[in-house]
Amino acid sequence: MVVNDLGGSMSGAGASSEPAAAVVEEIGEAAVADTNDISTEAGAQALIGTAVDRFGRVDALVNNAGIMRWAGFPDVSDDEFEHHLAVHLLGSFHTSRAAWPHMVEQGYGRIVMTTSSGVFGLPNNTSYAAAKGGVIGLMRSLSQAGAGPGIRVNCIAPAAYTRMAGKGDPPPAMAPELVAPMVAYLAHEDCPVSGEIYTAGFGRFARLFLASTEGVVVDDPTVEDVAAQWAAINAEPGYQVPPDLTTWSQTFTSHLEDGATGNR
Repeated sequence: MVVNDLGGSMSGAGASSEPAAAVVEEIGEAAVADTNDISTEAGAQALIGTAVDRFGRVDALVNNAGIMRWAGFPDVSDDEFEHHLAVHLLGSFHTSRAAWPHMVEQGYGRIVMTTSSGVFGLPNNTSYAAAKGGVIGLMRSLSQAGAGPGIRVNCIAPAAYTRMAGKGDPPPAMAPELVAPMVAYLAHEDCPVSGEIYTAGFGRFARLFLASTEGVVVDDPTVEDVAAQWAAINAEPGYQVPPDLTTWSQTFTSHLEDGATGNR
């Protein structure tokens, strides 16, 4: 196992070898520390290179790097927004792309992305929510790309007290150990799913998903039709959970005659 941690602060400032080293000391000889900056392509390539050099292959990748700078909209700065995207989203992209050829070659791989219930929104977590929402889109796309070569990609939305939450011991109900079983299962060879989102924390495990209501069909629609059908458009009974864009598109256009849309 390679433990990567740049060792920066909650806001992403600075660097230290101590956090990664502390985890490796706890794990033992089966682990090696890495302090590369995965928000860069070079750092991600070096990280995966360390794994291959030390262990000969990459079976599972857990993308968990993150920062937090609380700021609301529109006061959030360009730097705050871009730094979140660099660490959370580009970090997940760079490491996954570095590991991908190895997983394709061996016909096997597991990637666990870390998103957050923060995507539901808070007034002062604009950058964090946007980056974590991007991770979900990235995960869904990679899950489709990995279907052929046997690479399964999923998201975890953890609820735990970690170094990002500040100093001090975690409350027992928010111990990271309560999240670890779900991460371990998603990274395991027995994991049966790809393209899914799971929450974990406080002793509870659950699935999050993107869904589409059945909606309504209106010929030659006007804005007045949209207003008149608003309740039916939003009605949740009969909602669907499409596994991919193609399936959603086929369902959404199923009322059309064959050949009426390029999606058929």
